[in-house]
Amino acid sequence: MLIAEICANVQVKSINQNFTYKVPERLNFLSAGWRVIVPFGYRKKIDGFVLKISEVADDTQFDFELKEIFGAIDDEAWFTPEMINSARWLADFYLCPLSQSMSLFMPGKVGKKISQLSEKIFKLPKNFSADFISNLNPRANMQAKILKILFERKELRAIDFDSLKISKSVMKNLIKSGLVEVEMRRVLRDSYAEIKSLAQPVTLTSEQAAAIESVEKILREKIFQGFLLHGVTGSGKTQVYIELTKNVRKLGRRAVILVPEIALTGQIVKNFKAYFSDVAVIHSRLSVAERSDIFHKIRNGEVGVVIGARSALFTPIDNVGLFVVDEEQDFSYKQDNAPFYHAGIVAEEFAKFHNAAIIFGSATPRLETFFRAKTGELTYLELPRRALNQPLPEVELVDMRQELKTGNRNVLSRALKNLLTETVANHQQAILLLNRRGYHTFVMCRLCGEVINCPDCGLAMTYHANGYLKCHHCEIEIPTPEVCPNCGSKYIKFFGTGTQKLEQTLNQELPDAKILRMDRDSTTAKFGHRKILNAFVRGEYDILFGTQMVAKGHDIQNVTAVGILSADASLNFPDFRAAENCFQLITQAAGRAGRAELQGKVVVQSYNTTADAIVFGCKQDYLNFCRREILNRKKYFYPPYCRLVKLLFKSKVESDAKNFAKKIVVAFKSEVIETSNVRQEIFGPIPAMIAKLRDEFRFVVLIKSNDLAAVKNFLRKHNLNILPEVVIDIDPTSTN
Repeated sequence: MLIAEICANVQVKSINQNFTYKVPERLNFLSAGWRVIVPFGYRKKIDGFVLKISEVADDTQFDFELKEIFGAIDDEAWFTPEMINSARWLADFYLCPLSQSMSLFMPGKVGKKISQLSEKIFKLPKNFSADFISNLNPRANMQAKILKILFERKELRAIDFDSLKISKSVMKNLIKSGLVEVEMRRVLRDSYAEIKSLAQPVTLTSEQAAAIESVEKILREKIFQGFLLHGVTGSGKTQVYIELTKNVRKLGRRAVILVPEIALTGQIVKNFKAYFSDVAVIHSRLSVAERSDIFHKIRNGEVGVVIGARSALFTPIDNVGLFVVDEEQDFSYKQDNAPFYHAGIVAEEFAKFHNAAIIFGSATPRLETFFRAKTGELTYLELPRRALNQPLPEVELVDMRQELKTGNRNVLSRALKNLLTETVANHQQAILLLNRRGYHTFVMCRLCGEVINCPDCGLAMTYHANGYLKCHHCEIEIPTPEVCPNCGSKYIKFFGTGTQKLEQTLNQELPDAKILRMDRDSTTAKFGHRKILNAFVRGEYDILFGTQMVAKGHDIQNVTAVGILSADASLNFPDFRAAENCFQLITQAAGRAGRAELQGKVVVQSYNTTADAIVFGCKQDYLNFCRREILNRKKYFYPPYCRLVKLLFKSKVESDAKNFAKKIVVAFKSEVIETSNVRQEIFGPIPAMIAKLRDEFRFVVLIKSNDLAAVKNFLRKHNLNILPEVVIDIDPTSTN
C-alpha cells in the first residue's frame, strides 16, 4: 500500500509537524508536490501538501489508524522538488512552520483549485478534405464560407466571428453535423502584454564592460558567486543586468530580476522587453488566476526571464543562472508579516541552490552589503559615473529654520518655489518627495494639548481631506471631532503636512502647473502606479509628488528638478538605521534629476543641516557617509558587526507579556551569553512602538549575536518558534 507524508496547510504555529495518510488506489498517481484534501481533526477537511510517497506492506506498523486522502485539488503537481527544498530551508532559517513557508509558493486560496480561463477553439476534423466544400448544397453559402476560412486559418476563436461576419447559428449546425470540431484551450493572461519596446543602440562604458566581464566568467563556470554592483544614480546598472541576462539565455539558463516595489516594474519590464520575448512579470497585485497562468508558462519552459517584487522568488522556475536584486537597499524587500523573510537573503540562498550568480545593485547599498563587499565576501563592482557622462545634479540645502525667521511659514521654501516656477516655465518636469501621507499629520487641542489617538493602538490618527481621521496601522476611520474630546474646547488644530495638504499648497502657489500625486491612497487600483507614471512620462503633468515611491528607480528624461521636503524627518526615529535611511532617501530622490542632456537641480529642505546623513546626502557622497556611520555601528555592536533577532511578546494581559519576556531574557543570559565564546547581547523587554494593537499589549526583546545558530537553538529549546504569543523576526529592518 502507498502512504503519503503530508504537510497540513494550517496556519497555526503550534502544529509544526507532518502527518501520514493512506493513499487510496484511485489516487495512486500522486507524487511529491501535489495539493490534496485530507481529513484533519474532528469532522474537518483541510488541504495539504504531499512531501513524500512511500510504499509499505500494510498499516500494522502504525499504532494508530491511518486516514485516507479524500482527493487531489489540481490537475498536476503544484510544487517541484526544488520548491519543496526551498520551503524547507525557509522554515528552518526563519523558524516558521513548513506550511507557512510553502504557502509563499501558492498564489491560490486555501483548499481551492486555482481557476483557469478557457476558450473554445473551432477546427476542422483531421480527415477533412477541401473537395467536400464544393459538394455542399449550393444554398449553403455561409457554411462553405466558414469551412474555407477554417481550411485556410486552421482554427478560429469566438472573438473572430464578428470581424469575419460568421453566423453563430450556422457554426452551431456545422458542429452538430460533425464538419467542425470544438476544442477547449487554456487562455494564458498577461497583464504586461501591451508593453512593447525596441532595443536602442548602446555603447557600454568601460566600467559597465568590466563589470559584465567579471560576472560572465562565473556564468560560464556555472558556480555560485555574489556581487555588489555599486553605481551612482543613472550609471546604467539596468543595462548591465540586460547584457548579463543575454549571456545567461545563450547558455540555456534563466534569470530572475527582483525590484522592490510594483511601482518600478513597468519601467524595467519595458527595458527588458526590448531585448527578450519570453519575459514574465509577477507581483502581489496580480490576480490569483493571472499568477497561476504565469506559473503554467514557467513550468512549460515558455519563460526565460522572471521580473517582479518579492513574490517573484516563489515560482516553479528551474535552471536559473542569474539572480538580480535591484535597489537592494530598499526595505520593501523585507516581508512585514510572518514569515518575516528578506528577499535579498532568500535570493542569495536560492542562487546557491542553482549554482547561479547573484547581483545586488544600488547607488546606496545597505551598510551590511557594502561591508561584505569590502571584506571580500561579495565581489565589488563599481560604476562611479553616469552612463552618458552627465554630471550629478546640483544640490542646494535649505535651512527651514531660517525660512521661518524671515517670515516664510509656507511648506515650500523660496528656493524650491523658484525652482518649480522656473522648471514649469521651461516646459520641464519636477518630482517632489514628502515622506508622509494624509492631509495633516495629526489633530491636537491647542488648549489642553490632547492629541486625537487611535482607540486600538494609541498612535496619533491622520487627518484626511474627506473629513475623517484614519489610523494607518489599524485602518480605523472616525469622524474628525468638532470639539476636544478631553476638555471640550473648540480650539483644535491640524499639525504637520501630508501629501493632500501639499497638493493644496502646490495648486495655490503654482496655479498654472499640472500636478499629479502618487502615494498609497492614490494607487489603490490594480495598476495605479503604472497609470500615474505613464501619464507623467507622456508629459501630461508638470510636477509629480508623493511619498517614498516617487524617489525609487524612475528614469524620466524631462525631469530636471527635484524637491525633498522634511528631509530630516526620519533622523529622530528611534532606530539604529535612521541616519542610513535618511541618507539613502536624499541620494535616491536627488538621482531622479538631470538624467538626460539637461542639468539637474535639487532643493533639500531640512531643519537639521549639520547631521552626517544630510551633509553627505546632499553631496551624494556614499563612501564618506559609510566611513562615519560604520564607526557607530561598530561602537554600539550593530550590523554588520552582528546579526539581529527581534522577539515580540504579546498578550491581552500586560503583565503576562512583560513577565514572560523577562523570563526569556534571564534564560538567554545564563544559557547563551555566559557560556558563549563570541559576543552576544540581549535588551528589553521594552514596549513596542505600537505598544497595544488589536487589544493586545506588546513588548520587544532584541538579541545581538555573532552566532545566529546558537540563538536559534535557544529559541527552539524554549519552544518560542511554536508559541502563538511570540513573534520571531530574524534580521529585522527595525528594532522597535
